[in-house]
Amino acid sequence: MKKVSKILNDPSGKVVANNKVRLVTIDMSHVGQRIDNFLLRELKDAPRTFVYRILRKGEVRINKKRAKPLQKLIEGDIVRIPPVFLPEKSEAHVVPESLLKKIEASIIFEDEDLILINKPSGLAVHGGSGIRYGLIESFRALRPNIPFVELVHRLDKDTSGIVMLAKSRSVLLELHEMLKQKSISKYYQTLVLGKWQGGSAHIQNSLQRQQGKQKKVRVLNDKDADKGKLAESIFSPLTVFTKDNQFFSLLKVELLTGRMHQIRTQLADKGTPVLGDAQYGDFAANREAKKQLGLKRLFLHAYHLNFTLPSSGKKYDCELPLADDLITVLEQLK
Repeated sequence: MKKVSKILNDPSGKVVANNKVRLVTIDMSHVGQRIDNFLLRELKDAPRTFVYRILRKGEVRINKKRAKPLQKLIEGDIVRIPPVFLPEKSEAHVVPESLLKKIEASIIFEDEDLILINKPSGLAVHGGSGIRYGLIESFRALRPNIPFVELVHRLDKDTSGIVMLAKSRSVLLELHEMLKQKSISKYYQTLVLGKWQGGSAHIQNSLQRQQGKQKKVRVLNDKDADKGKLAESIFSPLTVFTKDNQFFSLLKVELLTGRMHQIRTQLADKGTPVLGDAQYGDFAANREAKKQLGLKRLFLHAYHLNFTLPSSGKKYDCELPLADDLITVLEQLK
């Protein structure tokens, strides 16, 4: 049940996205979704700060009771959404046609359950923190008639490669559970500074997000490990290069957990930082790599996904070559 009003102009110069209380009855497509994420989807033009403000003030209610930001929805819940007044849209919020064409060209595979996209480096997966639109907002602008599409997982802004989008709530939850159970195989390729010692290394450590404006992660020592989250990866050497008495190692990485900046922090902690990493890397080496090898970004690429979707029995096995700019760097090293 939805009570939807027209968009009106308010005398204050703001747009009234909805000038009446809305009551939305939750169906199976939203079961298990957090109320904050549900509101972000329902109020597409509202900033995240607005959504959390109406939650904090108790203006959003579930079954007539005050909603908590992390509360999960169940079938039959009745959600009260208050009247919404938003600043008038500016042209800056419109996704450029050039980006829409780029996203369209980046679609690798699509069926009735999910979409696989080759995310370019430099594009965030979603908007926020000063970013007006990312991959998911751009895709929704590209395909406005798709009733449901959500990110299954994330890649760092500067990482390129495969990103999954789910086309239904049930598939999204199924894939999330598979990620928790480590039944989706995810592989990356990365070029690091230094000579990789030995063969494959199964690295497990604890990562903790640091406080402050800059989003960074640190590896905790054993004593403080319980304060962070387990991060687990398998690193395997592919090729070792030498140029001007400097070693570089191309690695294959199997990601077993999906922590923020996991690969980058684990490799930096090991003394072999990802080349082109502006946060955790060797800044002098990055400058030389840009000058001598033409590397202008993070050398990290999500190149292979492999899994079977239990609900349908479909097998997905997608493998992407390195992006052209990364291939050029390797050719310079050879």
